[in-house]
Amino acid sequence: MLTPAFDLSQDPDFLTIAIRVPYARVSEFDVYFEGSDFKFYAKPYFLRLTLPGRIVENGSEQGSYDADKGIFTIRLPKETPGQHFEGLNMLTALLAPRKSRTAKPLVEEIDASEIPEEVDDDEEFDWEIEQTPYEEVSESALNPQCHYGFGNLRSGVFQRLQDELSDVIDIKNPDFTPAAERRQKRLAAELAKFDPDHYLADFFEDEAIEQILKYNPWWTDKYSKMKAFLEKSQEEENHAALVSFSEEEKYQLRKFVNKSYLLDKKACRQVYYSLIDILLAYCYETRVTEGEKNVESAWNIRKLSPTLCWFETWTNVHEIMVSFGRRVLCYPLYRHFKLVMKACSDTIKILQLGKSAVLKCLLDIHKIFQENDPAYILNDLYISDYCVWIQKVKSKKLAALAEALKEVSLTKAQLGLELEELEAAALLVQEEETALKAAHSVSGQQTLCSSSEASDSEDSDSTVSSGNEDSDSDSEQDELKDSPSETVNSLQGPFLEESSALLIVDGGVCRNTAVQESDASQGKPLASSQPLGVSGPLIEELEEQLKTTVQVSEPKGTTAVNHSNMQERDGRQTPND
Repeated sequence: MLTPAFDLSQDPDFLTIAIRVPYARVSEFDVYFEGSDFKFYAKPYFLRLTLPGRIVENGSEQGSYDADKGIFTIRLPKETPGQHFEGLNMLTALLAPRKSRTAKPLVEEIDASEIPEEVDDDEEFDWEIEQTPYEEVSESALNPQCHYGFGNLRSGVFQRLQDELSDVIDIKNPDFTPAAERRQKRLAAELAKFDPDHYLADFFEDEAIEQILKYNPWWTDKYSKMKAFLEKSQEEENHAALVSFSEEEKYQLRKFVNKSYLLDKKACRQVYYSLIDILLAYCYETRVTEGEKNVESAWNIRKLSPTLCWFETWTNVHEIMVSFGRRVLCYPLYRHFKLVMKACSDTIKILQLGKSAVLKCLLDIHKIFQENDPAYILNDLYISDYCVWIQKVKSKKLAALAEALKEVSLTKAQLGLELEELEAAALLVQEEETALKAAHSVSGQQTLCSSSEASDSEDSDSTVSSGNEDSDSDSEQDELKDSPSETVNSLQGPFLEESSALLIVDGGVCRNTAVQESDASQGKPLASSQPLGVSGPLIEELEEQLKTTVQVSEPKGTTAVNHSNMQERDGRQTPND
């Protein structure tokens, strides 16, 4: 027989059951309902439900069939009109029969010490009660195998899964490692993994962190609607209607095998504590990926939850928060204390929304682990049982758990990683670097100003000197034009500073000079070592006056007197003689 897809809804007077049977014989089907029992049969489908309330057959029941969609819709009257049926979306719990059959003897004599103390669902939990940590040494001596998994009900699993062990959990030998030893090894591993540089980088460069904090996951909108609903009405019955399940999630619920869990008070408390730990890791993963799961999602969830990777047990809510905070700052990509507090706030909202929201999160975790090759083992150990168990939990227990988590205050000093000292030292170094940069900037500006003033003074000096030289050159040219006869006498004065020389040897004169580039660029002919002439009145006069060889230097910046200019002056001075 196949279990068909089904969905339940209600109004004040009727319960509506929609059953999808696309391959059934429509002409042959049976429906039976009485009290809280409902049965439907249409070959090859069979559905049996245990309803959360009672229904009655009074002639007002209705039924219809949609041939295009293959859906039977059956409306059944409630025995008490106006009664609200709670948990209609807990499909796995609805599938369970009221009484489970067993092959064990109906009556069995057992020792009174072996009878577990059952937990009353209506009993209030004191979440902050101080508990004495369980002593594992004596028990491990009597029973070498240690327990773990949902409610600490499993043992000996990893003896058969040694190959997958290292890819799933951090503990090396969980079957023979007591809880106290697990905690010691976990704390040592976290201290060895903590990276101060990574933490400080996220602390100072927190643009990505702030963006992550602004993201609103799906439960934020549901929580706002619940708050608005509570302001209008004090009833809390319809909170489950705020959270709906997709068809894929409903299919997951139908595949779970429903079963009952006999948990004593201690085991039940551990189940609730571990639920907080798992939800914290899930909230962090959902926020940092903004709801878009990736290949690292399974690793993030199991790594941030000591319950999943170290099989940790808890004694109070505060130590769960401390452990989660330490792991957030040691393992994932984004390591910031604000993310720890934000995940705590998200978990509180999910718990206050009720078991429908918690179940939706657990189904998402189950899907993530199922698609990851080694992580599927954690579904068998924890998540599948949580998905079945949570459907039977009273919502007021989750509300009390949310209040206990809300009262927990967590500080950086409590994490034991010396975060405040690291931040203070980093801020001091940052202030020193800022002061050094400011000092270098001021000195650089002063150096720039002094060099600028020096260059300005040099420019002004060169301008004055060039102006003087230009005026001297102009005056010299004027003197050469006005009194050509004074040229020879002036050769013995300022011209002594020039590197070029006028040589008078044996009745002949030649000039050895290097012409300035500016003169050549102005079109003036280059002077070379060539005779200016062997005859002429000027040369004869010089021979008579000097009688010796005289070396005359031209001043810098003046123009070399070329051969043609000398000849012109010779021609002008000849008539005067």
